[in-house]
Amino acid sequence: MHMKTILILLVLALATIFALVCVLLTKGRAPSTCQHRPPGQEDADAGHSLVFADLTPQELLQVVRYLRGQLGVPLVDASRAKPSDNCIASVAVQLPAKAEVLRFLDAGGARPAREALAVLHFGNQPDPNVTEYVVGPLPTPTYHRDVTVQKYGGKVPYHRRPALAVEYEQLGGFLKSQVFPAAPSFMRQVMEYDGSSLAALTAAPRGSRSGDRLTWFVLFQNVSGFFAHPVGLEVLVDHSSLDISRWVVSRVFYNGQYYRDMVQLESAYVQGRVSVEKVRKAPRDGDFSSMKPRAPPSAPFPLQYEPQGPRYSIRNNHVVFQAWSFAFGMSVNTGLRLFDVRHKGERIAYEISVQEALSVYGSNCPGGMSTRYMDGSFGIGRYASPLVRGVDCPYSATYLDMHYLAHAEVSRTRRSALCIFEQNTGSPLRRHYSNLESLYYGGLVNSALVLRSIATVGNYDYVWDFVFYQNGAVEGRVQATGYTSSSFLHGDGLRYGNRVWEHTLGTIHTHSVNYKVDLDVGGVKNSLVAQDMAFEITRAPWSLEQQIERPQLTKKVLDTEEQAAFRLQEKMPRYIYFAADSKNKWGHQRGYRIQISSSAGEHVPEASSMERAVSWARYQLAVTRRKEEEPTSTSIYNQNDPWTPTVAFADFIDNETITNEDLVAWITAGFLHIPHSEDIPNTVTVGNSVGFLLRPYNYYDLDPSIYSHDGVFFTSEQDVTACETNPIACLPKTASCLPNLPPFTYDGFKNISRL
Repeated sequence: MHMKTILILLVLALATIFALVCVLLTKGRAPSTCQHRPPGQEDADAGHSLVFADLTPQELLQVVRYLRGQLGVPLVDASRAKPSDNCIASVAVQLPAKAEVLRFLDAGGARPAREALAVLHFGNQPDPNVTEYVVGPLPTPTYHRDVTVQKYGGKVPYHRRPALAVEYEQLGGFLKSQVFPAAPSFMRQVMEYDGSSLAALTAAPRGSRSGDRLTWFVLFQNVSGFFAHPVGLEVLVDHSSLDISRWVVSRVFYNGQYYRDMVQLESAYVQGRVSVEKVRKAPRDGDFSSMKPRAPPSAPFPLQYEPQGPRYSIRNNHVVFQAWSFAFGMSVNTGLRLFDVRHKGERIAYEISVQEALSVYGSNCPGGMSTRYMDGSFGIGRYASPLVRGVDCPYSATYLDMHYLAHAEVSRTRRSALCIFEQNTGSPLRRHYSNLESLYYGGLVNSALVLRSIATVGNYDYVWDFVFYQNGAVEGRVQATGYTSSSFLHGDGLRYGNRVWEHTLGTIHTHSVNYKVDLDVGGVKNSLVAQDMAFEITRAPWSLEQQIERPQLTKKVLDTEEQAAFRLQEKMPRYIYFAADSKNKWGHQRGYRIQISSSAGEHVPEASSMERAVSWARYQLAVTRRKEEEPTSTSIYNQNDPWTPTVAFADFIDNETITNEDLVAWITAGFLHIPHSEDIPNTVTVGNSVGFLLRPYNYYDLDPSIYSHDGVFFTSEQDVTACETNPIACLPKTASCLPNLPPFTYDGFKNISRL
């Protein structure tokens, strides 16, 4: 064997030995899988939170069976019902009266009967109407009672009913079979219509006076992100007749011109009297509206994980996190809601819930200029999106399903419709670095619990959050994303928005979101107190010739609902809080402050014939005496008849005394959106977030977060690298484990339905 070969073999052998030694030396230090341990706090709820729980699929099934057997009228499945049929539009939980629930939760009273609320459309009778029944007790119903007149003061006329999914299908069929064929040359040569190349978005409300059911259909190219591809054609359909064969076109709009119907448009086109603006045909992926990334994947984004498992616990619909506990639910109409919210065992709020999301649009096209979307009518909860792990919520969040029954007689399950996670916000909740006299550092990471759902209502996606902080504060916030709605750019269109593509006008609109906050601070009876600051001009006591302008506290108890109703643009006291009868250690009334984060645009003028339907949006804050007969600030029936609203919030404010009463705060937050080119392909959440905070105000004797286990404190005389002194020093060891990340799955496209 050659000497050169022997040397090569020796070198290879040494390299192999060295590699093996390295492996052996590092093997003991390799990260292990994180060992989860249960949360430190016990859930002592004992199933009490189920009094607020949404209905299960089995309960929904039992209600449908009961109604089919007991109403004595023919019922057609809502998924295939004609307007002239009777059908079950929706079934959801009927929450018990607050007094009953509190007797059960606080005084050992009987558990309230579990009941459902069923909404039925009765089209097959001499007096078509919408009727609401309370059905119970569950799980085996034996009774039902009509509560429509009790709730609304009269019958609900049939024209106010929200459109079912099947009605949209029927309208789509009407456009394809009756409307488009009436203008064959125009549709083929200008629209390049092939039977499936157009998509429609409907405006609402439907008409201009009570009793109308006329809908503008705005046409777009049927491509990905079609909301940004208007083609200039809009059709007004009168579908007020319960006989589908009698539906008619009332008006047609194309590129700034109005026509009686499609026949007139076709005639004008053939005669060369139509100003044609040909839109370049977009590819199926939408081109500029596609959300497909324009760059390849790179290094993965940062992840957060819990080295010892979640520090919160979930049982049924009850959540415990450090000093917090609460029950949660999802209304099919209004979405996310909380009940029995407690901090350190004391109830802070009985209910915190979303009420409505309103969008008011401007445009020089008919569909855009007449749009006032009230999303509760379409179903904020019903349109909860399946959440994508790692994008919509942190990868390691807990994902929960929701069950609902709407627009069909079979309940549906929305997988991963909610997520819960603890979030390190990346900033301190509080801190101080002392470099005067004694030298020390004290701080607390701002780690908060988030409950989230995301509703995709048409073009917009709303990210709904409730956030629980360690200092006893609760935040309600909403972030808007998704696609902006658009109009076809023509004429003076730039008065109503910005041009965002060749033929696309991003139309100006406002967003207004209403919340119900039933605070119970130190008990059910509260008063509303306003505090602010004013400059006092005085002379310096030590030198009378010297003038001092010093801030002083102003304080006022707001005694009536009128005093507690603050208009949208009105100056509101900067500190406004619910005050309890009890006092803290320092003699101050214990309270919770309401702090609103909003940049709402102008409200619909009160002279408008439809303003009363959205009169809650007049107020940034209104506090009223709580009443069982005023459970919501609006109604699902207001969308299709805002001219005679079923519920008008303005009527809630009737000068009643609100001192030492059970009170409810109705909070409106919102913003103005003028779409711009950076909204293409779609709108980002950054800068489009509004909401409110509920913050303890003299409720405690000191900041309760001082008792958090996450606190850090060390002095200049201590070894800051020692775990006993500084828990952060333990992190390199405690958090060196590998998180057990579940595989990525997504069921959002399985069994998909338009319901």
